[in-house]
Amino acid sequence: MFVDKAKIFVKGGDGGDGLISFRRELYVPEGGPAGGDGGRGGNVIFRVDEGLRTLMDFRYQKHFKAPRGEKGKVKGMHGAGADDMIVRIPPGTIVVDDDTKEIIADLTRQGQEVVVAKGGRGGRGNMRFATPSNPAPYISENGEGGEERWITLELKVMADVGLVGFPSVGKSTLLSVVSAARPKIGAYHFTTLTPNLGVVDVGDMRSFVMADLPGLIEGAHEGVGLGHEFLRHVERTRVIIHVVDMAASEGRDPYEDWVKINEELVQYNEKLAERPQIIAANKMDMPDAEEFLEMFKQQLKEHHGDKEYEIVPISSLTKQGIQELLYKAADMLDAIPETLLVEEVKETEERKVFKYNKKKEENDFTIRVEEGVYVVESENIEKFMQRHNLNSYDEVMRFARIMRKMGVDNELRKAGAKDGDLVRIGDFAFEFFEGSDYIFE
Repeated sequence: MFVDKAKIFVKGGDGGDGLISFRRELYVPEGGPAGGDGGRGGNVIFRVDEGLRTLMDFRYQKHFKAPRGEKGKVKGMHGAGADDMIVRIPPGTIVVDDDTKEIIADLTRQGQEVVVAKGGRGGRGNMRFATPSNPAPYISENGEGGEERWITLELKVMADVGLVGFPSVGKSTLLSVVSAARPKIGAYHFTTLTPNLGVVDVGDMRSFVMADLPGLIEGAHEGVGLGHEFLRHVERTRVIIHVVDMAASEGRDPYEDWVKINEELVQYNEKLAERPQIIAANKMDMPDAEEFLEMFKQQLKEHHGDKEYEIVPISSLTKQGIQELLYKAADMLDAIPETLLVEEVKETEERKVFKYNKKKEENDFTIRVEEGVYVVESENIEKFMQRHNLNSYDEVMRFARIMRKMGVDNELRKAGAKDGDLVRIGDFAFEFFEGSDYIFE
């Protein structure tokens, strides 16, 4: 099954907790703090693997969580950092933040990597908090939580040559003739619902990847029919082979078919108008195909005389003109540098959304009164409380000093707080006292 879009959840590993420990060794006078730091949490990293062609794996596994770091150890030993989680993705994958719609990365080359969720820092052990005034602190930090987010993956097939055209013009049959691919072939529209890829051996030591892309109809750029599900993949092809039913077996005019499909390509992405194109006049073994071909060439000359198009008469059934078509496609690919793809990726990167984030001051906080409770809102204070276990005297006194230094005490008094009033910060609540000693509930 071909899957070209997926939504997944990624989370970096949490950092390991710091340790509270003291040395108890012979010949070490008075011992001292010896709690080590916790290890770093693992990152979630996406890495391009050319062996993958679809996002099928993400259909069954949607959550990716990196391991957390080890806790700190005794004798000042640090906990081990966690290994990164490597997630393999196919080339041509665009990684988008699902909440902000920001393009995180456009991955096209083998081995290319991007960190999509960073692991948290390890917490500090109590040996980090020793001071002359408090040489034996009962203070340690919890590990920092890893970054987490929902991500949307969009795959644009990485093929050298893309086959485009109306439904039932013979694209799948052509791919089956020139490669070992076995796409579904049927005498009805939209037989092909997802892109099929095949490696084409030209026969002169050259080869390329060809994609049979689902048929287009009018209004595809607006999502009609398979619409964007197909057009997304055309953007990555370096050469377009436009397959036209030159026998008009569906009762349509070949030239009008060609014009309509090109209009859909341009309205979806103007850059596609500049993409090299070969017109494969298919079904030349059918009656009246020669007359329609001459008429097609005449109409092309009248309306597009200023631009030359390569027209190759072929028949997928009798294999007429197939080798000539492959040679022309290979010659075009040789003449087109792969910078075409690089420019397209660069353009994608330029569409990234950059948000203006006002740098928050460390002392930023707000106070509001809610049903007699003084609520202090501060991102920095809440982060501090999450990383510290306020269950020892040393931890509480350190927290009190930080609150005083930030000016929270003075602002609470200005807001009308008195001894015994309840103050809440995040999930924690405590009683306020003029002396700035806090009693937690």
